[in-house]
Amino acid sequence: MALVALINPNTDEATTRMMAAIARRTLCPRDGHEVRGVTVAAGPPMLVDEELLRASVPHVLDAADRLLGGADGARVAAVVVGAFGDPGVEELRARTSVPVVGIAEAALRAAGAGGRRFGIATTTPGLAAAIDARAARLGWSHQYTGVRLTTGDPRRLAADPAAMTDRLAEAVDLCVRRDRAEAVVIGGGPLGEAAEALRHRFPVPVVGPIPAAAGEVLRLLR
Repeated sequence: MALVALINPNTDEATTRMMAAIARRTLCPRDGHEVRGVTVAAGPPMLVDEELLRASVPHVLDAADRLLGGADGARVAAVVVGAFGDPGVEELRARTSVPVVGIAEAALRAAGAGGRRFGIATTTPGLAAAIDARAARLGWSHQYTGVRLTTGDPRRLAADPAAMTDRLAEAVDLCVRRDRAEAVVIGGGPLGEAAEALRHRFPVPVVGPIPAAAGEVLRLLR
């Protein structure tokens, strides 16, 4: 059975388990892939600013090297990097022949399909500039309507899933009403459950980054 590794660039094991479970809903029922969540060995429990995002790159590379060089390395069919800034994606692609998918690039591709204008709703103001830069680097500037942020400290929101979902719903609503977005991405791997909860609340697609990345894996492995 082919192994899909989902690397969590922060050290929160609960987040790893949650993201892997969401990925399994897409990958396992259809094609029988095994999804393995891999947590980096060092770093913060949540990436909330650009400095932490950059600092996570060597930890992502180390986690991938340990997996690919281990007993199950030959079974790895794809690697997913589960942070919205896609830390280490380009570096991993230079180091391995297996497909490497970043959740941000996959989510933006899904949201922008068919020429749709799309926005991003997220909880981390310290990453807003990095998200803007990622969208531009991936070539989406002409369709991208910008980031809408929740209020409140992102770490405190992460500890209160119901409040986080409600705040993200407000941000999605602003993307749709104010920015005229035709799709909205929930910008963060740790926001995966909130993204699932919001999928059908709005008249436009609400794109979860983990299902988008899992769908990209399916496409690449066909």
